[in-house]
Amino acid sequence: MEPSNQQHSTPPSSKPPQQPLAPGDLIDEHEAAAILGVSIQTLRNWRWRNCGPHYRKVGSRLVRYLRSDLLVFIGSGIH
Repeated sequence: MEPSNQQHSTPPSSKPPQQPLAPGDLIDEHEAAAILGVSIQTLRNWRWRNCGPHYRKVGSRLVRYLRSDLLVFIGSGIH
């Protein structure tokens, strides 16, 4: 049996292409808390309970939020 010469293509991604981050897009929990009007401890509680705005871990310790994720969270009215 001869190997097929068909090329396997990967399906197109369902995610739109990401824009590069601009300075100030990725913020720490202090600034995120100020924007949302909550305490830093509230953000930490939300992360522990797996609720609240989406966050990213940078390395093993740094927690950062995208401003756009905070806007989505505010617009959703969910906490």
